[in-house]
Amino acid sequence: MIGNSDTYIRKHIRSAVRSGYSYPMSVNGLFCAVFLMFLTSCSADLTLQRETRLAELSSFDTKYSLIFIIHGDNDYLYHDSRGNKYKANEEALAAARRVAEENSQAEVFIFHQKPGSNFLFFFPIKDGEYFYYRNGMLIENDSYWRNQEQANIDFEIDLYNQLRLINQSNLIRMFVYLGHEIPEINGAGYDLSYPDRAFTVDNVANGLKGFTSDFSKFDLVILSTCYGGTPYTIGKLGAFTKTIIASPENLHLSYFDLSALERLDIRLLDGSVPAFAKKFAQQSFDKLISDLQTEVSVAIYDIESVQ
Repeated sequence: MIGNSDTYIRKHIRSAVRSGYSYPMSVNGLFCAVFLMFLTSCSADLTLQRETRLAELSSFDTKYSLIFIIHGDNDYLYHDSRGNKYKANEEALAAARRVAEENSQAEVFIFHQKPGSNFLFFFPIKDGEYFYYRNGMLIENDSYWRNQEQANIDFEIDLYNQLRLINQSNLIRMFVYLGHEIPEINGAGYDLSYPDRAFTVDNVANGLKGFTSDFSKFDLVILSTCYGGTPYTIGKLGAFTKTIIASPENLHLSYFDLSALERLDIRLLDGSVPAFAKKFAQQSFDKLISDLQTEVSVAIYDIESVQ
């Protein structure tokens, strides 16, 4: 009778919902058992995996630390000049992972904020995914919850503090945010899954404050969003970084070219972040004007000068 448990569960749930009755005790028990099995099958001994891989990298030199936050909880579908469809957030995730894999001297955190969804229509599924790389090797990959009361990035900060390299004051540090235009005020509806929750520039500034708790400032912040170069945004985020790359115009979901962040051991060999920022901005500008027929603007903000 219960040879196919999933079919059996779905059949009885639909019947109970149509009739307005609560589920029979046997079905409740079976449903919970299957759900617990689902949760168990998705879990892994991440701590053991993490320690094993970090031990393999104990002799490697690390010079760079990068944090990516990729917002994907909204409409990120776009078409290229040939009519091909892409989801910009997924393209950005693939590009960020290539950056992590191509940097043998970096630790890289990637946080992908995804739309909310449910398992078997009732049980919410974790709507965030993170990747932690060190020296080109994937150390940890797991899901996390984003459905908090406020649109903050506390989980990302906590995980960063758990995994990051300790006592590495000489690291060159970069923060990259990819998403829609970040509102200066209000910000309700930024997350499609949580339309009543607001997300603004102040939330990003608070996040940068949390990430920089063990060092003074990021060397470089890259805002791959529309209208990221407003005076308010630069003023708020400038308190936590030395240089910002942003567009004061519309990016049309094309994003900056992240390939410039690959092989930092070569591209940033001299350690000059301002010089690297110019190269990054030029490469992104050249890529954008080859793909778009609208105005393209990429700006570099030296915080000490603009303040």
